[in-house]
This record gives sequence, C-alpha cells and structure tokens, in this order.
Amino acid sequence: MKNILYVILGGFLVLVSCQSEPRKTKPETALIAAPAKKIISPKKVAADAATILSKKEVPILCYHNIRDFSASASGNIKVYTVKPPAFAEQMKALADAGYETIMPEQLYDYLVYDGPLPAKPIMITFDDTREEQFRIGAAEMKKYGFKGVFFIMTVSINRPGYMSKEQIKSLSDDGHIVGAHTWDHHMVTKYTGDDWNTQLVKPKAKLEDIIGKPVNDFAYPFGLWNTTALPEIKKSDYKMAYILSTKRDSLDPLYTIRRIIVSGTWSTEGMMKSVVSSFDKAK
Repeated sequence: MKNILYVILGGFLVLVSCQSEPRKTKPETALIAAPAKKIISPKKVAADAATILSKKEVPILCYHNIRDFSASASGNIKVYTVKPPAFAEQMKALADAGYETIMPEQLYDYLVYDGPLPAKPIMITFDDTREEQFRIGAAEMKKYGFKGVFFIMTVSINRPGYMSKEQIKSLSDDGHIVGAHTWDHHMVTKYTGDDWNTQLVKPKAKLEDIIGKPVNDFAYPFGLWNTTALPEIKKSDYKMAYILSTKRDSLDPLYTIRRIIVSGTWSTEGMMKSVVSSFDKAK
C-alpha cells in the first residue's frame, strides 16, 4: 500500500514540475520589406523641325511704344506706337474674346513635346525697354490676368524714358518673362568677331544678374536674322529666338518664332482680325 502511495505522489510531483516550466517561444523573425519598384517615366521625344513647322502657330503680338502721337507723325512712329487708350481697348478685346496669355516655356513644350495649351492661347511681347511698357503695358494687362514677355536692350537700362533695373526685376517677380534684345539694337546680320559676345552673351548675363533667373529668349532687332546667327544664338544658351512676320527657318524653327507688330494705325477690330489671319496656319 505504501508503495502505491509513493508511486502516486511521485507522479503528481513530476506533473506539477512539468507544468511550472516557462513556456518556450520561438524568437521573432524580422520582416524584410521588398524593395520598392522604381517607376521609370517614358523619356520625352523631341519633335523634329518638320513636326514643329506643321503645328498651328500661336499668335504672338509685338508692341514697342505706348504713347500718344499726332496726326502729322512719321510713318514709322505710327507703325511702332500704340496710343494708351488703344492699348487698353485691345487688352480688353483679347480678354473678352477668351484669349489667355502663355509664356515661352509653354510655347516651347507645345512645339517640342506636344504639351497642352489653353483653348485660345496668345503671347504678348514688348521690345526696346520703353518705360511705358512697365507703367502702362504691364498695369493694363494685370486687369485681365495677362502676363507678357519683355525684350530688353541692356544699353538703355536706367536711361531716361527706359526701364530701370528695379522695374525689370519687378516685372520678373510679378510673373512676366524677361528676354534679351541685344546690347544696343544693332542688326544681327552685321555681327562679326566679338560682336556675338557683346550682343548675345553679355546682355544675357546682365539680365540674369538683375532678375536672378535664367534668360532663355532672344528677339532679333528689326526682326532680321540669317543662318550665321543661329548657331551663335544656340551657343549662347538661348532656347528660342523671335523674328517678325517673315518666313521661318526650315531647319531651326525654334530660333525663328514669328510675331506681328501691332501698328498704331490699326483699329481694335483690325488688330483682332490680324491675330487670326496672321497665324491661321504654319508658314
């Protein structure tokens, strides 16, 4: 009997000791996240010259003087000068017709990469640094949310009747684009030797120093250009260059972007018709 009790008691003690042992757990294994897959955007393919030339042109207006002139003024003054009330009327007419101003970068993306544009795009540009372009032109455009491109000849900066450095910087800070228009307005077709540096490179650097931004656009004085100028303009790191209403280059259309001068002899209705007729097809 005692032997049986000893056996039962021994079994009970063994059972208790087994249950009191701490439960053994497997060490946790750290989860290793799978490396994220890189999403590679398709590389943009730049359009060739023929494709750029086949695209519908964006209307680009070119203004010079915004001031009064008399009936006896010379033909050149009348062509290159728009009276302030006429300019105001033209900006209102463009806004009422649904036009939206675009900047050169948008034009470049449209021409080269087929980027989007507003339904009725237009570019408004100004040549020669005239002070009234800042005082009247930019102020009038602001009423309609328009932005412009101001081509500056650097020899005239801070001179009477021309824009100051502060005004040029203000235009840039307000969202307008500042472009180069040479140092002293000499024809590009007559450049030789160091003229390229004087008229293309130095003005670009000076304007970039004033506005603190890249200057990518160049306007030819009098709209005149030749094939000798094109590689020099490219070498000077301009992305686009602007002529007037003449034929574009078949190999370098980005450096022969067409514009039309808004004449002081035009009515507002005439200006609006010219916007359509001058840019109704690629030329």
